[in-house]
Amino acid sequence: MELLDYAFMQRALLAAVLVGVTAPAVGIHLVQRRQALMGDGIGHVAMTGVGLGFLLGTSPVWMATLLSVVGAVLMELIRWYGRTRGDIALAMLFYGGMAGGVMFINLAPGGSNANLTSYLFGSLSTVAPSDVTAICLLAAFVVLVTLGLHRQLFAVGQDEEFARVTGLPVRALNLLTAVTAAVTVTVAMRVVGLLLVSALMVVPVAAAQQLGRSFAATLAIAVAIGVGVTLGGTVTSYYQDVPPGATIVLLTIAAFVVLTALAAPLARRRARALAAARPAGDPAECAIPATRAADGAAGV
Repeated sequence: MELLDYAFMQRALLAAVLVGVTAPAVGIHLVQRRQALMGDGIGHVAMTGVGLGFLLGTSPVWMATLLSVVGAVLMELIRWYGRTRGDIALAMLFYGGMAGGVMFINLAPGGSNANLTSYLFGSLSTVAPSDVTAICLLAAFVVLVTLGLHRQLFAVGQDEEFARVTGLPVRALNLLTAVTAAVTVTVAMRVVGLLLVSALMVVPVAAAQQLGRSFAATLAIAVAIGVGVTLGGTVTSYYQDVPPGATIVLLTIAAFVVLTALAAPLARRRARALAAARPAGDPAECAIPATRAADGAAGV
């Protein structure tokens, strides 16, 4: 393939695969906890990290990772202790993150809002070798956490109170989930962009839920969708000269629409198969045990 002859496309495709794996792997836990918009909020905070990276002359990716982790921890603490004023605190955190990014990028020597564009919406040509190294290390952390602790994370997502009773460190696991989501945002920002990364964390999971009948199956389908749309969007962006982040998100939404359309007939087919497999006569749950019938006939 022609695009593989270019080093920047090799880096972009590798980053796309890593994003396609990590975003749904974390997103499924956020969806399970009804925190689907957390990725969007972390993306706003990460903008301050990108701006600081330019201002201080350091790596925007690593600086965005640091600020995203701090922001994710603050979001989790606000969720615990914020009570009625928590939504206002979160709003200030999100808007402050956006404003900080714009301010710092303009204070940086030679900086302007144009420097933020590739981080806000993704850019294939600007994925540097140092970015690939950072993305690989961060993606490895995300995969280790989501696979190594999947049982504990699932239990906390299903029922925090029950998980606490069983002895699981609920607050520590919630913080770890928030940190992992923050890391995932910075993994994905070079391919999808900070403003669109939340869609890649949530929509593949929502699409997979149309077909998956278990947590493991839903996760596998979501990751397959994530890898498929990120690779498809990256290749399309190269050949058609369209924005990669927007292309990937639109492909993800198209996958959701297609799988939703397929889900209804598949559900009807499963229902007919179950009905055909059920023995004739009364359902098992309605049948009267023979001993009780005999007792009734005897007048007991």
